[in-house]
Amino acid sequence: MRAVLDPNILIAALLSRTGTPAQLVSRWLAGQFELVASEELLAEFERALAYPKLRTRISPDEATAFVAILRSGAVLAADPAEPPRLSADPGDDYLIALARQQRAVLVSGDQHLLKLADEMPVETARGFLNKLDG
Repeated sequence: MRAVLDPNILIAALLSRTGTPAQLVSRWLAGQFELVASEELLAEFERALAYPKLRTRISPDEATAFVAILRSGAVLAADPAEPPRLSADPGDDYLIALARQQRAVLVSGDQHLLKLADEMPVETARGFLNKLDG
């Protein structure tokens, strides 16, 4: 099984080491699913990690180390050239296109993405964890 983890899931994994997103990262590291990322996804994640409100909870060294783990362990796919407009937030259209292109489940906490569940495989972190257990 392949999955694209929305940067909000990756951030949540760093903020709560025992939460569902952190469990997903642990499952990925244990080889239970293939994580798909792209340069755009990693850049968005790195930008978010630099926000002052996150810097108070995630150190620069911790952020750098986690990005390095993602770069070395995830399947790095090419960013879709011009993703079609499908989301209420056009900034997330690349995630939808990446997941579709890579035949992966999109795991997100964003309600506007979760509303697309009838059109494509998109799950909450809990829903995807349950699938892995199932």
